[in-house]
Amino acid sequence: MTPKRTVLSSYLDKFSPPVGLFLLILSIIIGAGTGLAAVLFIKLIAAIQNFSYATLPTWLPNLGNLVYLIVPILGGLLVGPLILFAKEAKGHGVPEVMQALILRGGRIRARVAAAKILASALCIGTGGSAGREGPIVQVGSALGSSLGQILRLSDERIRNLVGCGAAAGIAATFNAPIAGVVFAIEVLMVNLNVRSFGNVVIAAVSSSIVSRFFLGTQPAFSIPIHSLVSPVSLVFYLLLGLLSALVGIMFIRMLNRAEIIFDDWKFPQIFKPAIGAALLGICGVLFMYLPAAKGIFMPFMYGSGFPFMEKVLHGNVSFWLLLLLVFLKPLATSFTLGSGNSGGVFAPSLFIGAVLGGCFGTAVKHFFPEISGDPAAYALVGMAALFSASARAPLTAMLIVFEMSNDYLMILPLMVSGVTACYFAQWLHPESIYTLKLAKRGIRYADGKDMDIMQGVKVEEVMRTQLVTIHKDRSVSELMALFQETNLLGFPVITEGKKLWGIITLQDVHRAQSEDNFNPRDMKVADLAIEGPIAVYPDEPIWVAIQKMSPRDLARLPVVSRDGSMRLVGSISRSDILRAYDVGIVRKQRGQMAEAQTTLRSSTETGFVEIGICEEDSCCHVQVKNLPLPENVNLVSIKREGRMIIPRGKHTLEPGDVLTLFGKLEEIDGLKSFLNCQPIKQ
Repeated sequence: MTPKRTVLSSYLDKFSPPVGLFLLILSIIIGAGTGLAAVLFIKLIAAIQNFSYATLPTWLPNLGNLVYLIVPILGGLLVGPLILFAKEAKGHGVPEVMQALILRGGRIRARVAAAKILASALCIGTGGSAGREGPIVQVGSALGSSLGQILRLSDERIRNLVGCGAAAGIAATFNAPIAGVVFAIEVLMVNLNVRSFGNVVIAAVSSSIVSRFFLGTQPAFSIPIHSLVSPVSLVFYLLLGLLSALVGIMFIRMLNRAEIIFDDWKFPQIFKPAIGAALLGICGVLFMYLPAAKGIFMPFMYGSGFPFMEKVLHGNVSFWLLLLLVFLKPLATSFTLGSGNSGGVFAPSLFIGAVLGGCFGTAVKHFFPEISGDPAAYALVGMAALFSASARAPLTAMLIVFEMSNDYLMILPLMVSGVTACYFAQWLHPESIYTLKLAKRGIRYADGKDMDIMQGVKVEEVMRTQLVTIHKDRSVSELMALFQETNLLGFPVITEGKKLWGIITLQDVHRAQSEDNFNPRDMKVADLAIEGPIAVYPDEPIWVAIQKMSPRDLARLPVVSRDGSMRLVGSISRSDILRAYDVGIVRKQRGQMAEAQTTLRSSTETGFVEIGICEEDSCCHVQVKNLPLPENVNLVSIKREGRMIIPRGKHTLEPGDVLTLFGKLEEIDGLKSFLNCQPIKQ
């Protein structure tokens, strides 16, 4: 169905304004609109919070500490219907934006913006442990996407406008325009070209101007300026980075476990946010009986936590309270967002980092008072380190903390801790707090693309078979003439029978020309070429080609036959990989459409089951034809070392194989017991 032309798109087609000017105007509109939405959002949160914990207790003074249980539950009950209205408003929002960029050309439903603002304001205002940046990023992205769709722009430009909205959201929420731009590049878009970069900058600046006009120009935190007491203290900041990686992974796993538990729970979705809020409320009520909670407005782990963070950054919090909040804040955020409430994870990450850094700094100050420095400085650095570990965005983490504190003297510790935390966490836990949610949906996000899509397209589908080659025994003079004729930068070098021998590039020739003994007439191509180049097979997925190109940043790879003859059958370049990604997206979308349009009879008696084969299983090393399969069970496929095999009678099962069976579930269960296999999923 062809989308209808709108009035605005008709005017755009009629007048055809300059592209650069047109996108610049759109960037300003998106930035200003996102800035206004951020101001409205922040003020709405403050109003709800003030009513919930200042006005309501005066109306119902007998509630006492129970107000910290009842108010979050009421907020969860109000959020539930809003999540049903726009399911994208559930959770922390940024993964939904990333998914739209990957799979839908940046297209986000307009209703998401309204639902996200209201749901998140109710959640955070009533005490939900979540941040306000994720919702504003999603709102700004939805604004940019909606504007692009109304004007019927291309996917590339809609993605650019989504990036503009995301950058504007961070800039407005934290009064940090530079960090907003870097967030859009580092977390969302990655492969941003120079023209798109300018639009994102303009959107972030315009958003920041609007927010500063209404909210003031002061940094998010008013704290004393810190300095590096001794170069030796950088070792402490390195240790803080390692510790932040461990705590960041703990936070990611706690939130993920809570999401899994609530998603698998057979309970009406509309009430799940209230259940999570009730668990949060129990923690809040118990917290209020602690001596440190005497006379406070609400529990420290409620809401975004910015007032308490500023207190930590001034060094006015005890060691034991900080240590308690290192574990209590991730738990509170997991209850809030895991149950389906709406909010961001940016602010909770900063909060956890601040209390972790303050706790670590207090301990270091106790043992090494002369060289450690102020514990509050460690709290500042801990904010950047923990967000870097959680989001795998060290540059964004450093800049956001710098812009929020306006403390340039701590930039070196910020760099040391942030980068250390990021790479250590990446090594221990490959998925970030944003990409883990996508991975559970079957989307492997890397370098701005879904890597699972790259697994579904083979090299042979996009490789080029019409190649210009040169024999290894040809002279260098002939090689140089071939370079001039074709304007290519390299050729595969072959031997008899079109077998791949090596690769020769123009750079190899230039390197040889700089030597004194260079004689193009007497020298052979084999004297300059690189023998035994990296190659791929036609039946390998595109992702394998990307992995082989990446370490040395190769522009193209030769493709050889798998029969061991090294016969050259084609080549694949970066442009071919981009084409393969488009093919994969179309294929995946077509599969989703077919699935949506096909109605299958639901049955609790039949289904698909995957089982893994171990060395000890009785069916290991047995041929398929000899398997005692029941009459109502079929073996659909065998997955072996990442390859999918259509089973035949002659195939032998090996350790590590994953079998997909379809049939009556009771018969499959009996078969599993007989074969001693372990189920993977059902």
